[in-house]
Amino acid sequence: MAADWQGKSRGTVFGYKIFVFCMKTFGMGAAYFLLYFVAFYFCFFAFNATKASFYYFRKRRNNSIISSIFNVYKSYYVFGQTIIDKVAISSGLRNRFTYHFDGVEHINKALKEKRGGILISAHVGNFEIAEHFFGELEENAFISILTTDSEHSAIKEYLATVTKKSRVNLILIQEDLSHIFEINAALSRNELLCITGDRYIKGSKYLIETLLNQVAKFPAGPFVLASRLKVPVLFVYVMKETNKHYHLFTRKAEVKHNDAQALLKEYTNSLTWVLEKFPLQWFNYFDFWEEQQTKRNFPDTLN
Repeated sequence: MAADWQGKSRGTVFGYKIFVFCMKTFGMGAAYFLLYFVAFYFCFFAFNATKASFYYFRKRRNNSIISSIFNVYKSYYVFGQTIIDKVAISSGLRNRFTYHFDGVEHINKALKEKRGGILISAHVGNFEIAEHFFGELEENAFISILTTDSEHSAIKEYLATVTKKSRVNLILIQEDLSHIFEINAALSRNELLCITGDRYIKGSKYLIETLLNQVAKFPAGPFVLASRLKVPVLFVYVMKETNKHYHLFTRKAEVKHNDAQALLKEYTNSLTWVLEKFPLQWFNYFDFWEEQQTKRNFPDTLN
């Protein structure tokens, strides 16, 4: 299987510059057109990612071999679109897209309670544009994102020159756990704390749960934290429906105090539901299920 996720996404500043140039010079259509070739390139030269994606479609979605091959290509293409869209929306082209809010009343209700809230998402769709949705909420919404800050600094520096300054506050995970104080401070200011719950980094604490009929490791932190803090917990996904339309799904989690495993189970059920609707938008291009290892460590009844 493909390698474990190492905490960094693939990409170069040069690649981003090419797409931004096409988008600004020739329009979004030109940037999308270029993606046809880039997606083809990744199918052959991002071997580990392609292998992991093929496994997802073939084994977890039970697609035929031919359909799995085509879906790997289409998944790369849609992923590229979300990156282009993120840059376009963040640089002031938000009005080029349409948006549908589904379950936004849960976010408004959480903000009205003045306790803050935790939003748990995943690397599906285009969650990074969520802040542009939240500007239209009834209550003023300020967002903090809990992150390892592992994105390539050169890419971040370049994107800062072509996009508007984000209102999002980044809370970096620290080994001394000092980020816990920042989290509590953000929640006390009635902010929304955003966390992704689907990327376990080897060597960190984890929980085991089933996703798409196969056991996998999930980072323990998001679910332990959300189950201990007495604040609303919501599952949020921003999914691409057409070239110019996004759909924000918000679902309320039923949280039992200190029961991280039950919260994780609810999360995987929610994530399964989203992937049934948008199977191409699973963007975890690594050995997510660690199938060879789980076959050794878990009984066949869990497979």
